[in-house]
This record gives sequence, C-alpha cells and structure tokens, in this order.
Amino acid sequence: MPYRQDISACLRDRVEYGLSSSELSFFLDALNPAMERLREAYRERRIPLLRTPERVDDWPRLQAVADRYRASFDDVVVLGTGGSSLGGRALYNMANVGFDDGDRRGPNLHIVTNIDPYSFQALLRSLDMRRTGFIAISKSGGTAETVLQTMTVLPMLERLLGPRRVGRAMTIVTEPKDNPMRRIAERYALPVLDHDEAVGGRYSVLTAVGMLPSLIAGLDARAVRDGAREVLAHSLRTGSPADCAPALGAAVAVGLERYHDIGSSVMLAYSDRLGSLARWYRQLWAESLGKEGKGTTPIYAAGPVDQHSQLQLWLDGPRDKMFTVLGGPIAPCSPPVDCSHIGDDRLDYLNGASLGELLDVSRRATTETLIANDRPVRTIDMAAIDERSMGALMMHYMLETILAADLLCVNPFDQPAVEHGKKLARRLLSARGEHRTVPASREEAAAA
Repeated sequence: MPYRQDISACLRDRVEYGLSSSELSFFLDALNPAMERLREAYRERRIPLLRTPERVDDWPRLQAVADRYRASFDDVVVLGTGGSSLGGRALYNMANVGFDDGDRRGPNLHIVTNIDPYSFQALLRSLDMRRTGFIAISKSGGTAETVLQTMTVLPMLERLLGPRRVGRAMTIVTEPKDNPMRRIAERYALPVLDHDEAVGGRYSVLTAVGMLPSLIAGLDARAVRDGAREVLAHSLRTGSPADCAPALGAAVAVGLERYHDIGSSVMLAYSDRLGSLARWYRQLWAESLGKEGKGTTPIYAAGPVDQHSQLQLWLDGPRDKMFTVLGGPIAPCSPPVDCSHIGDDRLDYLNGASLGELLDVSRRATTETLIANDRPVRTIDMAAIDERSMGALMMHYMLETILAADLLCVNPFDQPAVEHGKKLARRLLSARGEHRTVPASREEAAAA
C-alpha cells in the first residue's frame, strides 16, 4: 500500500481516553454489513464514485484539452469553489509547493478557491491575459461564486482577444443538462466537458474536476487513479473491517466521539505539500457527516508551526480532540548547517542538522508528546509524496467518510442544510436595490 496507518495510540492500552478493545470491536462488527453494502454498491454500480478509478474512456478528450492548454498558455486559472477546486489544488500543490519556474512540469496553475475581489483582481492583473487559459468548474452550473468569476473574466477576454477567440481561452466543466454555465458557454462559444451527474463535488477529484488540472500541470493523473484503485480493490476484497484501513479509521473516529465525547478531529500535516490535502479532507468530512446533530469537526493544522500556536491547547485544554499526524519522506533539499563558528554551545544540538531533519524530529516529538498526554493519535505515513500515494490517500478518506456515515446513519452524499444559505444569498442579491437589504427577523430569514 502507498501509505501506512497506525491507530494503536487511539486505543486504551496506549492512551487513557482511547477506545477499549470491546468499544472498537463494537463498531468494527457494525461495519461488517456496511462493507457488504459497499461491495454490493460497487457490483451494481449504485455509487459511480467507486467505478471512477477504473475509467479510461475519458482520457483521450481530457488529454487533448490538456495538450492544447500546455502548448498555448504560460498560466492557467481554475475557477471554482469547494469540491470543484480543493481536490485539484491538493494534487497540484503536492507537486509544486515551493518550486521555481525551472522545476515546473507545465503551465503555472492558479486554482482560485475564494471570491475575495481584491485577491482575484490582483491575480488577473499579474497575468499576461493573452497567455492565460481558464477552466471554470461548477457541477450544478449555477454556483454563484463560479458564475460571477466566469462572468468577470469573459468580457475581459472578449475585449482582449475578440469574440471569435474567447473559446480558445476558456473551457467549462459542468453537468450535461441545461444550466446557467451551459448558457454562458453557448453565448461565448466555449467548449464544455461533462461533469459526472452522479458524483458530488467533494467526491469528484478523480473525475475531470481533478484530472484535467493535473494533466495540464504535467502530473501523472493516471497514477492518481491507480493509487485510488489499489485502495478501493483492497477494501472491497478484505474479509474483515479490522483489515481495512478506511474501516478502521471510521470506527476509531465514530467510536471516540460516541464513547469519549471527542468531537474534533485535527489533521496535522507535516509537509506544506500536504496542506491542501488536509483542506480537501476538511470539506469532505464536514459536509458529508455534519447532519442531524451528528458528526465531528475536522480541523486543519500545519506542523511544526502549529506546535507553537496550538500545542498548548491540545495538551492542556479540553480533552475533546483526536489527532491524525500526516507525513511522508522528507526531501533532501536543504543542506546541514554549521554553527560551530558562532561560539555558542547552546547551538551545539543544531550543528550539522538540516531543516528537513528538524521537520522530521518535530513530527516524531509532537506525536510522542500528544500520546504521553493521553491524546488519541493516529499516524499516517506516506511511502512517497507523489501522485499514486495521493490518489490512494484520497480514496482512503472517501471510503472512511462513507463508512463513518453508515455508522452515524446519515447520507454522506447530500448537504441539505447549506441550501438555506444559498437561497438567502440569492434573495439578498435580488433585493440589493431595495432600501432594506437584510432580513428583519429570524422568522423572515427562516422563510427565505
């Protein structure tokens, strides 16, 4: 497997507030029928996500679009929000954090995940728009943020390139049905790639949503799917949830919340290249499980910086958190330092050390300190920080989330609570010309 998970420090024989063997066994036993339902869903193709790693039919068109972008543009901007952008960003940042232009494998990708007008306009001003391509991704085709981003850019491109050439600079990814993004594509003669209707945005990283940006950036997108397929195949054929890493992760997370009121899950990533993966996981876990008063709160943290900003709270604050310490091999890209000529024996322990070595020992020391203070800790060690390992870990977390939802008796594929906010935002935009632009009461807000 491209990664190794260790849950031993989430159990009572290692930490006081860990799961007992009987508590863990209860949830693992409960996952036996859940695993069989997962196998049935795969066989009957009821969860299309589970068949995505096997797809090969979409590669020719995705590769053709990617090749054109790579040949035509120095920069590519991906417009989208949430699941339409976080997965692609996780894959791109895995390969490109800290790289200078000479190390890049393709155009410089700018994956826009928010709509702050200051940063968005600053990005556009920094680019040579004649050498910049755009990908706009919205599953529904009506995501307000993506529609506004797109309609901000298109008039600029039309003025700069002329109406007939706009279609060479932007591609739309959306569902194959009538929606606002399809109408925009028709108006500007933009090419459109279909977003799989049956794969939700936060689960879509293995579709065109994540694969097209990866191909443009020069990543081995096929290896991403290969890694995901390896984890899925192992999970489907294993006879016991105790031998299935995603099932173990789900049992631990739900069990710690149920028996020990541990309602927060901190993912502590010890590599800047993994930070965006943790942010992708945060949406996946929160939006899939936070329903009907259930779920746990995912928290992103970065090591070692958050040892200085949060470790005091983790060790001496409420015992309401479990931790996943995520890391991989440290790249040997920083030289050892020589402190001997400074003449200060307080620096002796750093003499001959490198930044990578300090990062590694910080991860090990923090992990051991959390365990020594009876905080439940899961460790995940990646064999390599590369495309195959990223695909494997992403599939692990998607399966872990689906299985945790089964234990919680919630639907992992919908998000009913967020619709109220979307409706209210549409109403406020529609009423922005009126004198009163906010609801007068909670009752009015609830009726929106």
